[in-house]
Amino acid sequence: MNWNDGLAGADNPEVKGALRNFKASVDAWSESAEAARSRPAATAKVGAEIAPRGWRLAAAWALGCAVAAASLAGAVYERQHRHELARIAAAQAAAQRAAQQRPAAGQLSASETDQDLLAAVDNDISRAVPAAMEPLAQMMDSGQADDNGTK
Repeated sequence: MNWNDGLAGADNPEVKGALRNFKASVDAWSESAEAARSRPAATAKVGAEIAPRGWRLAAAWALGCAVAAASLAGAVYERQHRHELARIAAAQAAAQRAAQQRPAAGQLSASETDQDLLAAVDNDISRAVPAAMEPLAQMMDSGQADDNGTK
């Protein structure tokens, strides 16, 4: 179906001229409106698409770097923690070995210490002569020195 079909005055040249002029003016108006609308919108749209895309890309890289850094920090922390636990376990094992060896060495050293202590006490309290005879013993020592000719 065409626009010419069904119109009573379609054969009239005046109506055809008016419709032709109306169609031309509508076409001109729509082209100018489209041109005016497409240029600024296209420029704004291109700039608007680039800016968010650039920010999204930068934000994605920043987030990715942050995740990588956090993963690396977690791995370093875990390694350090395991190393510390191994050091503590080694120190405890060494302390247990030393504790097992100590009683035998401690008993020997305790008996040696007791013997040394008893010997020191014996030297301190033992005298060659009783206390009452001490002045006589001193005189005898000085008399021997006189007999040898040393004065």
